[in-house]
Amino acid sequence: MNLTAEETASQPDVWRTAIARASELGDALGAAGERVLVIGCGTSAFVAQSYASLRESAGLGETDAAYASEAPTGRRYDRVVAITRSGTTTEILDALRSVPAGTRRVALTAVAGQPVDDLVDERVLLDFADERSIVQTRFPTAVLAMARTAFGLDTAGLVDAGAHALAAALPVDPADFDHYVFLGRGWTVGLAHEAALKVREMAQSWSESYPAMDFRHGPVAVAGVGSLVWAFGPVDADVLDAAAGAGAAVYTDDLDPLAQLVLLHRLALALAAHRGLDPDQPRLLTRSVVLAPAGPTHH
Repeated sequence: MNLTAEETASQPDVWRTAIARASELGDALGAAGERVLVIGCGTSAFVAQSYASLRESAGLGETDAAYASEAPTGRRYDRVVAITRSGTTTEILDALRSVPAGTRRVALTAVAGQPVDDLVDERVLLDFADERSIVQTRFPTAVLAMARTAFGLDTAGLVDAGAHALAAALPVDPADFDHYVFLGRGWTVGLAHEAALKVREMAQSWSESYPAMDFRHGPVAVAGVGSLVWAFGPVDADVLDAAAGAGAAVYTDDLDPLAQLVLLHRLALALAAHRGLDPDQPRLLTRSVVLAPAGPTHH
């Protein structure tokens, strides 16, 4: 078994720890009523999207999400939460340096003693969810399991749902598809984007992701035989009917959407194996993106 598969399989146990530790967070993820900005890069940017939607839906206050490289500079926030597994990502560090004085800065990370520690007022360390693999699986889902619990949302059945996702048969044979589309609503839009990224990272395959209601506003035009359209959580039946009408296979289930993502991790691993790829060695990727300092500009 490769590292990515091992870490995928560890997720329910990691979630159990994340849920148990949520009570220790205090106001780290945002006190009720605060205006919060959540930033990340890659996978962590999609986690930030889900985090922001979950916090607002829990009635805890206005919450924005942004790519760290595109973080808004003209808005005032009470708190900026940076999600960074490695604590070394250049765009995260640059964004934190630009946060105005008086704004509380928090990092959610998996590794202690990294550059991000010097740029924040508080660090939430999820070292139990750290990964050796380049492709992230358990760290992002642990962040969301912890956040859902901290926000007062129900996670009582989440660990069991994750175990089910590991034990269940894959819903489709990945060899039957060359095009993957993932749809979500609310907090699961971030999961849809993350699912598409996993298919690209692990299996170098064509994948897309959208807010479900936007699928009919153009993207459905490329769906057809060989396409799999996967819905995270409840999605309007008319959207799924449009996909099926285009010739695509449609997948839905009643699992917790975070557990659905585990099922998708397994599907991406199977697709990588089918294509003869090693998910532990994803093309052109590294564990952290650390950019060289910008040199002088020449005119």
